[in-house]
Order: sequence, then C-alpha cells, then structure tokens
Amino acid sequence: MLPLQDLPDATLSRITGLFLDIDDTLTTEGKLPADAYAALEALQQSGLRVIPITGRPAGWCDHIARMWPVDAVVGENGAFYFWHDAQSRKLRQRFLADEATRAANAARLKDIAAAILEAVPGCALASDQFCRIADIAIDFCEDVPALPSGEVDRIAALMRDAGMTAKISSIHVNGWFGDYDKLGMARTLMRERYGVDLDAERERYLFIGDSPNDEPMFAYFPHAVGVANVADFTDRMRHAPAYVTGARCGAGFVELARRLLAAHA
Repeated sequence: MLPLQDLPDATLSRITGLFLDIDDTLTTEGKLPADAYAALEALQQSGLRVIPITGRPAGWCDHIARMWPVDAVVGENGAFYFWHDAQSRKLRQRFLADEATRAANAARLKDIAAAILEAVPGCALASDQFCRIADIAIDFCEDVPALPSGEVDRIAALMRDAGMTAKISSIHVNGWFGDYDKLGMARTLMRERYGVDLDAERERYLFIGDSPNDEPMFAYFPHAVGVANVADFTDRMRHAPAYVTGARCGAGFVELARRLLAAHA
C-alpha cells in the first residue's frame, strides 16, 4: 500500500464519484464525527456522486438514504440498494432477492444464528439484527468484549459450513445465502440508476474502506484507499487497497475528502 500522498492530484481531479464503507471508515469508535459528516456533505455538494457501501442493515439504510447527504446506499453487503427520490419524495428500494426468497431465508438465518451463539461463547447477535432483512450479523467486538481472532474465524467457518457466504468486518461477521457482495450490487446500482458501466469507468471512481468485507472493492478499484486501520486486517486479505491514509477511521476519511475537494476546487 502506498501512502495517500502518492495518489496524484491529476488522478483525483478526474474522479466523479466516491464509494465508502461506514464502520471504522467514516465513523470512529462507533461514532460519526462532525468533521467526517461535514466532509461527506462537502463531497456531495462539490458534484461528486457519494454512495456508502455497507454491511449495516436495511433499517439503517432507510435512514441513511433519506437523511444523509448521499446519492444512494448499498446495504447488508450487497443485498439491496436504496435511494431517496427527490422528485416524488419517496424512498425507493431495490432488492437482489424477491420477497418470497427473503421470507424463506429468514427462518434458516434464525436457526443458524442460534447454533452459532451456542457454539461460540462470548459472541452475540448484533444489536442491529432486528432491522436486517437478508443476513445475520454476529457481534465479536461492538457490544461484547473482543473475541480472539481464532473465534472470529470459527464464526465465519460455521456460517460457511451452513452453506452461507461469510464476511468479516471490523465489528461483525456477516452471513447470507447467495454469492453476492458489495461490488456486485455497486455495479448493478450504477448501471440501473445512472446508466454507468462501472467496468469501463472504474478509473473515475474511488472506494475507501477498512476491513476484509471491503476486499472485493479493494481488488476492483485501481485507486482504492484504506484508512490507516486497514493494517489491522491485511493479514486476513489477499487484496489490499492501493493507497492508505495516515490517519485512522473517520480522520482518515477526512484526509481523503480534503484531497478530493482540493483537486476539484
């Protein structure tokens, strides 16, 4: 990973949109700092397309799409995207799976979650599980004492043994049925909402993130950026971001935002 300062201004000036993770990328220790939120707003007001790509649940994404200065949001690691239609003043939702499939999966997810909680002492259902639609999130350090990395890996292995896709974030292990991920839904969103072929335009977009569930995005975008705390997880990833900020978490996001805003001034 190269330091962010090595990302050329000429490259930044050609960027037309930013995808970003939320937890420990935009936030710091579970909080959304004022300067990070202000940077998010300034980026959108500058004309850049701003889209969070998160593992957080549908309930959160409803709020984010309605209230935050963003163009859309991809949630639950790619299960859906939401956006707020300014013309109709309504929230619009696009799910990957149909309603019947989501309903059929719900009972299976509940049973697997119960088995994991019994098998791995110290973990817990994520506090936001009540507003999830397509996955389960097992907390290993957000609202519980941090579990050893071996136990985190065991949670992921139990999900995979049950036929699920499992991804580790900085706070949760998320599991779902299907082979989708953050990148797949980002590409679908860009094609359906904006008529953008992301494969052809990837040089004009940035992604910033911090953990293993961001790995598809790190591998895909040539100018992907990690906040400094991504170094906590690089031993778990095959694909690291091309660049890394000097600061951790929200301060790292602000560091990138300032570079982008200066390049577009």
